[in-house]
Amino acid sequence: MQFGKIFMNSEIYEYFKKMEKIVNPILLPPLVLAYIGDSVFEIYIKFSILKKNISNVNELHKTVINYVCAKSQSNFMLKILPKLTSEETNIYKRGRNTKSKTPSNVKMIDYKIATGFEALVGYLFLNQKFERLFEILNIIKT
Repeated sequence: MQFGKIFMNSEIYEYFKKMEKIVNPILLPPLVLAYIGDSVFEIYIKFSILKKNISNVNELHKTVINYVCAKSQSNFMLKILPKLTSEETNIYKRGRNTKSKTPSNVKMIDYKIATGFEALVGYLFLNQKFERLFEILNIIKT
């Protein structure tokens, strides 16, 4: 079963749906959206990896890192970009174009695209657009 289906049939989902929006996500700086999106995407990947029956924590960590690194997120974003609405594309571009420090071990273009991806994930999550979030994340096959 996909993580999105499990999540949307859980008490956690009901909790998030009942939560008041803290702020309007469109008003948040792109790096704040990316910060939240990074956490949401990582937990999504961690739960998705569990179905691979990996029981060694070090192996789990290495597998997760392969998915959440900037290069992988950049590839994911390029895969989903044609499927985004204009609103989602605008959020992605805000994240991609924001000024930030690029880590030394990553190509700048991959880092920027990954930041845009994370901003989109954070925006959808904070906007409580869970169905759309999981629709997009399910395009990425783990």
